[in-house]
Amino acid sequence: MSMSSKIYRDKYLYFYTMPKTATTALEDQLCFSLYRANLEVGRAYQPLFDTLGVTYPQFLVLNTLWEKDGRTVGEIAERLTLESSNITPLIKRLEAAGLLSRQRNPLDDRQVLVTLSAAGRALQQRCSLTEILRSATDMQLAELKALNSAVQQLLQAFDRTREKNAA
Repeated sequence: MSMSSKIYRDKYLYFYTMPKTATTALEDQLCFSLYRANLEVGRAYQPLFDTLGVTYPQFLVLNTLWEKDGRTVGEIAERLTLESSNITPLIKRLEAAGLLSRQRNPLDDRQVLVTLSAAGRALQQRCSLTEILRSATDMQLAELKALNSAVQQLLQAFDRTREKNAA
């Protein structure tokens, strides 16, 4: 703790104050750049999702099933790094739209298997996300792949650190 830092008590809690530092411009903060990029990607994809009649979270559920059909709700949640309770409403809406079906796992009653319908499988052919991004950004495929690779490295670093700290 530096000399200009202070600890003070407010009733039951202790607070630590850091010395004032210069504010970093938003464009120089990775969190803001990722946030803005996420918004822009979402805007680029939105017309496709509107045409397909799905939301982005629903699309992600479908995408996990395009990777491997017949997953459990828990497997879908794990793949998307979400809680199962967040996935269930998405799955119910996709089922109501006729894009997938749910059934109890015959080997384990506690699990629900999720399977694409023919309509759900057919949607995959209509999803040209790379072309949408290329059109929205004028970036080449190699540039988009390199950018995704850099973000994946960042996510892997977070995962490694989280695992190390949990041990």
